[in-house]
This record gives sequence, structure tokens and C-alpha cells, in this order.
Amino acid sequence: MSKSGFVPDNSNIKKSSGTPNLSVNYKQNVLFKRNDQNIAYRLTSTQLPAMLGGAFVDLYMTKGHMREPHWHPNAWELDVVVSGEVQVSILDPDTSSMHKYQIKEGEVVFIPMGWWHWIEPLSEEAHLHLFFNNDQFESTEGSDVLRLTPPIVFQKAYGVSASEVAEAVAPITDTVIIGPPNDSSFYQKSYFKDERDEKIVVKINEKVVPAEDE
Repeated sequence: MSKSGFVPDNSNIKKSSGTPNLSVNYKQNVLFKRNDQNIAYRLTSTQLPAMLGGAFVDLYMTKGHMREPHWHPNAWELDVVVSGEVQVSILDPDTSSMHKYQIKEGEVVFIPMGWWHWIEPLSEEAHLHLFFNNDQFESTEGSDVLRLTPPIVFQKAYGVSASEVAEAVAPITDTVIIGPPNDSSFYQKSYFKDERDEKIVVKINEKVVPAEDE
């Protein structure tokens, strides 16, 4: 679409063509479904051609699931909590600091374009509306980065064992989006603290906390 992205006017709407379609049932367009309680619906200019410059995702999740780590290379994101409570985690690439925002109904978090982030429900159920300033927003998923990058690359770049990386990411066989996968027991393993965690700067609602308290 030639005018995809931010559009400052209605030049895509032609008077001679009459009023375009301005209404649609977005729940006919499922972005991703883990199960009936963990599902995301998407609305873009594919469904509403007149809606250039913005897009929308309706996201439902339950505790124990999460919107996996990812970033949007061509759009910022505004997360609005409709019901429940969530934690939105964002990595600031400019300051190399992690920010975690615990928000509930009526509160929002803004995620700049290209920033690494993920969303976890803190309540038993959570419902969010996600807004993007690109009608054909793109998303790079962490699961794709892990499963599609040859393990030897991690070894060459970071000095870690390629065989251990390959074993660790082997259960990730597809794009996750809302995790964990229903049949992946490895996600239930305990998290073992690494002394390197102490070097991570973490902020929860803009208050610096030790990494082990996050």
C-alpha cells in the first residue's frame, strides 16, 4: 500500500467514489489464538482501507501467559488496560535500562517505535486495547529471533556454547506471540538466578529496584 504508515490527511478518500466502508467486525480477523482466553484480534487498513495511519489490536490474556518479547520496527504502541492488571516491560535502548510498568483499568503505557517489550497479566484475566500509528504495523517476535538465528552465531558473538543454545531453543518450533505454548513443559522450569542479574538496572513504575525483587 503506497500510503501506508502515518497519513496527515484524507487524500486516500475520493469524493467521486462516495463514502468508503467505515465499519467492520474486527473479531473476524484473529491475529493469534492460543486458546479461547488468550487471543488477539487485529484491525488494520486491510479490513478498513480508509483507515490509513493507524491500527488496533484487541488483546485478551490470563495469568500465566504473556505477550512475548518483541518490537515494532515501523510503529509506536499505546497500551490501554480495559480490565484487569498487567505489567508492561520495556527496554530503553538509549539508557540500557529496563522499565516495568504495573498498570490497571484506565491506565496506559506508551512504547516508542523499535523498543523491545512484553506484557504479562498480574490479575487472573486481563483485557487490553493496543493502538499503533501505522495501519500496517510490523512486529519482530523474540521467538523468531531465537529459533531462526543459527546457534553458532550466538557462540561467535557472545562466547556461549552453540550446542547448549541449540538445546535450549529447540522447543521453540514456531512463532509464539502469546506464550507459553500449551505443550511446552520446558516453560514451567524454575528460573535460576545468575549473579549477572545484579548488574541489570530495573525500574518498576519509575522506582529503581534490585533485579532480584522484580
